[in-house]
Amino acid sequence: MRIKIINPNTTQSFTDALQRLADAVARPGTEILAVSPASGPSAIESFYDEALAVPGVLDEIAKGDREQDIDAYVLACFGDPGLYAARELTDKPVLGIAEAAFHLAAMASACFSVVTTAPRVRFMTEHLVSRYGFGEQCKKVRTTPIQVLDLARSPEAAIAKVIAECLRAREEDKAEAIVLGCAGMSQYRAQIEQEIGIPVIDGTVAAVKLCEAMVDMKLGTSKVLTFNWPRPELANPGRGLRIA
Repeated sequence: MRIKIINPNTTQSFTDALQRLADAVARPGTEILAVSPASGPSAIESFYDEALAVPGVLDEIAKGDREQDIDAYVLACFGDPGLYAARELTDKPVLGIAEAAFHLAAMASACFSVVTTAPRVRFMTEHLVSRYGFGEQCKKVRTTPIQVLDLARSPEAAIAKVIAECLRAREEDKAEAIVLGCAGMSQYRAQIEQEIGIPVIDGTVAAVKLCEAMVDMKLGTSKVLTFNWPRPELANPGRGLRIA
Protein backbone atom coordinates (compact mmCIF):
# COMPACT_ATOMS: atom_id res chain seq x y z
CA MET A 1 0.00 0.00 0.00
CA ARG A 2 1.32 3.45 -0.94
CA ILE A 3 -0.09 6.57 0.75
CA LYS A 4 0.90 9.98 -0.56
CA ILE A 5 0.87 12.84 1.94
CA ILE A 6 0.63 16.20 0.21
CA ASN A 7 1.80 19.17 2.27
CA PRO A 8 0.10 22.00 0.35
CA ASN A 9 2.70 24.55 1.41
CA THR A 10 6.30 24.65 0.22
CA THR A 11 8.09 24.58 3.59
CA GLN A 12 10.25 21.47 3.28
CA SER A 13 10.91 21.09 7.01
CA PHE A 14 7.17 20.54 7.56
CA THR A 15 7.09 17.95 4.78
CA ASP A 16 10.10 16.13 6.24
CA ALA A 17 8.45 16.08 9.68
CA LEU A 18 5.26 14.64 8.19
CA GLN A 19 7.29 11.90 6.49
CA ARG A 20 8.94 10.92 9.78
CA LEU A 21 5.66 11.01 11.69
CA ALA A 22 3.77 8.92 9.15
CA ASP A 23 6.62 6.41 8.83
CA ALA A 24 6.45 5.92 12.60
CA VAL A 25 2.71 5.17 12.71
CA ALA A 26 2.15 3.36 9.41
CA ARG A 27 1.91 -0.40 9.71
CA PRO A 28 4.40 -2.76 8.05
CA GLY A 29 3.72 -2.92 4.33
CA THR A 30 2.53 0.70 4.09
CA GLU A 31 4.86 3.01 2.18
CA ILE A 32 4.55 6.74 2.81
CA LEU A 33 5.50 9.38 0.25
CA ALA A 34 5.38 12.92 1.68
CA VAL A 35 5.70 15.74 -0.85
CA SER A 36 5.30 19.47 -1.28
CA PRO A 37 4.12 21.04 -4.56
CA ALA A 38 6.75 22.70 -6.72
CA SER A 39 5.13 26.09 -6.13
CA GLY A 40 2.72 27.67 -3.68
CA PRO A 41 2.68 29.59 -0.40
CA SER A 42 5.24 28.87 2.33
CA ALA A 43 2.38 28.69 4.83
CA ILE A 44 -1.42 28.69 4.61
CA GLU A 45 -3.09 31.25 6.86
CA SER A 46 -5.83 32.77 4.70
CA PHE A 47 -8.33 31.97 1.97
CA TYR A 48 -5.91 33.55 -0.51
CA ASP A 49 -3.14 31.22 0.61
CA GLU A 50 -5.50 28.28 0.22
CA ALA A 51 -6.40 29.31 -3.32
CA LEU A 52 -2.71 29.59 -4.25
CA ALA A 53 -2.06 26.11 -2.86
CA VAL A 54 -4.83 24.24 -4.68
CA PRO A 55 -3.21 23.97 -8.16
CA GLY A 56 -0.14 22.34 -6.64
CA VAL A 57 -2.30 19.91 -4.66
CA LEU A 58 -4.19 18.89 -7.80
CA ASP A 59 -0.95 18.42 -9.74
CA GLU A 60 0.30 16.06 -7.03
CA ILE A 61 -2.94 14.04 -7.11
CA ALA A 62 -2.67 13.73 -10.88
CA LYS A 63 0.98 12.70 -10.67
CA GLY A 64 0.17 10.13 -8.00
CA ASP A 65 -2.37 8.36 -10.19
CA ARG A 66 -0.38 8.72 -13.39
CA GLU A 67 3.17 7.90 -12.28
CA GLN A 68 3.43 6.75 -8.67
CA ASP A 69 0.90 3.93 -8.17
CA ILE A 70 -0.63 5.64 -5.13
CA ASP A 71 -3.45 3.88 -3.24
CA ALA A 72 -4.66 6.81 -1.11
CA TYR A 73 -3.94 10.49 -0.49
CA VAL A 74 -3.73 12.74 2.57
CA LEU A 75 -3.99 16.54 2.29
CA ALA A 76 -1.86 17.69 5.22
CA CYS A 77 -3.15 21.19 5.85
CA PHE A 78 -5.92 21.82 8.35
CA GLY A 79 -7.89 23.90 5.86
CA ASP A 80 -8.22 20.78 3.65
CA PRO A 81 -7.48 22.97 0.58
CA GLY A 82 -8.81 21.56 -2.67
CA LEU A 83 -10.18 18.43 -0.99
CA TYR A 84 -13.38 18.12 -3.01
CA ALA A 85 -11.65 18.99 -6.29
CA ALA A 86 -8.98 16.39 -5.52
CA ARG A 87 -11.68 13.76 -5.05
CA GLU A 88 -12.88 14.48 -8.57
CA LEU A 89 -9.44 13.67 -9.98
CA THR A 90 -9.12 10.14 -8.59
CA ASP A 91 -11.18 7.17 -7.52
CA LYS A 92 -8.73 6.51 -4.68
CA PRO A 93 -9.45 7.70 -1.11
CA VAL A 94 -8.52 11.36 -0.53
CA LEU A 95 -8.67 12.53 3.09
CA GLY A 96 -8.17 15.98 4.55
CA ILE A 97 -6.62 16.12 7.99
CA ALA A 98 -9.33 18.36 9.46
CA GLU A 99 -12.16 16.08 8.36
CA ALA A 100 -10.28 12.98 9.59
CA ALA A 101 -9.47 14.58 12.95
CA PHE A 102 -13.06 15.70 13.58
CA HIS A 103 -14.38 12.20 12.94
CA LEU A 104 -11.92 10.54 15.31
CA ALA A 105 -12.34 13.22 17.98
CA ALA A 106 -16.11 12.69 17.90
CA MET A 107 -15.60 8.96 18.37
CA ALA A 108 -13.00 9.36 21.12
CA SER A 109 -14.91 11.93 23.17
CA ALA A 110 -18.31 13.47 23.75
CA CYS A 111 -17.01 16.90 22.81
CA PHE A 112 -13.79 18.56 21.72
CA SER A 113 -12.20 21.93 21.07
CA VAL A 114 -9.87 22.86 18.22
CA VAL A 115 -6.62 24.66 19.00
CA THR A 116 -5.12 26.30 15.95
CA THR A 117 -2.76 29.13 14.99
CA ALA A 118 -3.37 32.87 14.47
CA PRO A 119 -6.76 34.55 15.06
CA ARG A 120 -7.18 35.14 11.32
CA VAL A 121 -7.92 31.44 10.76
CA ARG A 122 -10.74 31.25 13.32
CA PHE A 123 -13.54 31.76 10.79
CA MET A 124 -11.92 29.37 8.32
CA THR A 125 -11.81 26.66 10.99
CA GLU A 126 -15.34 27.33 12.23
CA HIS A 127 -16.50 27.04 8.64
CA LEU A 128 -14.91 23.59 8.36
CA VAL A 129 -16.53 22.46 11.62
CA SER A 130 -19.92 23.51 10.26
CA ARG A 131 -19.38 22.11 6.76
CA TYR A 132 -18.40 18.71 8.11
CA GLY A 133 -21.33 18.60 10.53
CA PHE A 134 -19.53 18.72 13.88
CA GLY A 135 -21.14 21.86 15.27
CA GLU A 136 -22.66 20.03 18.23
CA GLN A 137 -19.51 18.15 19.26
CA CYS A 138 -17.07 21.04 18.81
CA LYS A 139 -17.18 23.27 21.88
CA LYS A 140 -14.93 26.03 20.57
CA VAL A 141 -12.26 26.95 18.03
CA ARG A 142 -9.35 28.49 19.92
CA THR A 143 -6.54 30.46 18.28
CA THR A 144 -3.04 31.16 19.55
CA PRO A 145 -0.68 34.12 19.06
CA ILE A 146 1.56 32.19 16.67
CA GLN A 147 2.02 32.03 12.92
CA VAL A 148 2.35 28.69 11.13
CA LEU A 149 6.05 29.27 10.42
CA ASP A 150 6.71 29.86 14.15
CA LEU A 151 6.32 26.10 14.50
CA ALA A 152 9.41 25.72 12.31
CA ARG A 153 11.40 28.74 13.50
CA SER A 154 10.87 28.54 17.27
CA PRO A 155 8.95 25.33 18.02
CA GLU A 156 9.48 25.25 21.79
CA ALA A 157 7.98 28.70 22.33
CA ALA A 158 5.17 28.03 19.86
CA ILE A 159 4.19 24.70 21.40
CA ALA A 160 4.22 26.22 24.89
CA LYS A 161 1.51 28.62 23.69
CA VAL A 162 -0.44 25.75 22.13
CA ILE A 163 -0.29 23.79 25.39
CA ALA A 164 -1.48 26.82 27.38
CA GLU A 165 -4.49 27.20 25.07
CA CYS A 166 -5.24 23.47 25.28
CA LEU A 167 -5.32 23.72 29.07
CA ARG A 168 -7.76 26.64 28.83
CA ALA A 169 -9.93 24.57 26.49
CA ARG A 170 -9.99 21.72 28.99
CA GLU A 171 -10.91 23.99 31.90
CA GLU A 172 -13.11 26.64 30.29
CA ASP A 173 -14.79 24.72 27.46
CA LYS A 174 -14.95 21.44 29.38
CA ALA A 175 -13.50 19.89 26.24
CA GLU A 176 -12.87 16.17 26.57
CA ALA A 177 -10.41 16.04 23.66
CA ILE A 178 -8.34 18.48 21.62
CA VAL A 179 -7.98 18.60 17.86
CA LEU A 180 -4.73 20.17 16.72
CA GLY A 181 -5.59 22.72 14.05
CA CYS A 182 -2.35 22.79 12.07
CA ALA A 183 -0.21 20.11 10.42
CA GLY A 184 2.85 21.90 11.78
CA MET A 185 1.75 20.77 15.26
CA SER A 186 1.53 17.10 14.27
CA GLN A 187 4.93 15.98 15.50
CA TYR A 188 4.22 17.43 18.96
CA ARG A 189 0.95 15.58 19.60
CA ALA A 190 2.31 13.17 22.23
CA GLN A 191 4.06 15.96 24.13
CA ILE A 192 0.90 18.08 24.18
CA GLU A 193 -1.27 15.14 25.30
CA GLN A 194 1.13 14.33 28.15
CA GLU A 195 0.98 17.94 29.35
CA ILE A 196 -2.81 18.39 29.25
CA GLY A 197 -4.04 14.94 30.29
CA ILE A 198 -6.85 14.46 27.75
CA PRO A 199 -6.82 12.87 24.27
CA VAL A 200 -5.16 14.96 21.57
CA ILE A 201 -6.00 14.15 17.96
CA ASP A 202 -3.61 14.96 15.16
CA GLY A 203 -5.25 14.92 11.75
CA THR A 204 -2.21 13.62 9.88
CA VAL A 205 -2.03 10.39 11.88
CA ALA A 206 -5.82 10.13 11.82
CA ALA A 207 -5.89 10.44 8.03
CA VAL A 208 -3.06 7.94 7.47
CA LYS A 209 -4.72 5.29 9.62
CA LEU A 210 -8.12 5.90 8.02
CA CYS A 211 -6.52 5.61 4.57
CA GLU A 212 -5.10 2.23 5.54
CA ALA A 213 -8.56 1.09 6.62
CA MET A 214 -10.25 2.38 3.46
CA VAL A 215 -7.72 0.69 1.18
CA ASP A 216 -8.17 -2.56 3.11
CA MET A 217 -11.93 -2.24 2.61
CA LYS A 218 -11.46 -1.44 -1.10
CA LEU A 219 -13.42 1.73 -0.41
CA GLY A 220 -12.57 4.52 -2.83
CA THR A 221 -14.17 7.76 -3.94
CA SER A 222 -17.64 7.37 -5.42
CA LYS A 223 -17.85 8.54 -9.03
CA VAL A 224 -21.59 8.22 -9.42
CA LEU A 225 -22.33 11.97 -9.38
CA THR A 226 -20.83 14.65 -7.12
CA PHE A 227 -17.18 13.56 -7.33
CA ASN A 228 -17.41 12.29 -10.91
CA TRP A 229 -14.42 12.94 -13.16
CA PRO A 230 -13.80 16.50 -14.42
CA ARG A 231 -15.12 17.43 -17.85
CA PRO A 232 -13.19 15.66 -20.64
CA GLU A 233 -11.79 18.90 -22.03
CA LEU A 234 -10.14 19.56 -18.66
CA ALA A 235 -8.87 16.12 -17.73
CA ASN A 236 -8.45 12.54 -18.84
CA PRO A 237 -10.88 10.51 -16.72
CA GLY A 238 -8.93 8.20 -14.48
CA ARG A 239 -5.63 9.76 -15.51
CA GLY A 240 -5.62 13.06 -13.64
CA LEU A 241 -5.06 16.56 -15.00
CA ARG A 242 -4.29 17.12 -18.63
CA ILE A 243 -0.79 18.57 -18.25
CA ALA A 244 0.85 20.08 -21.33
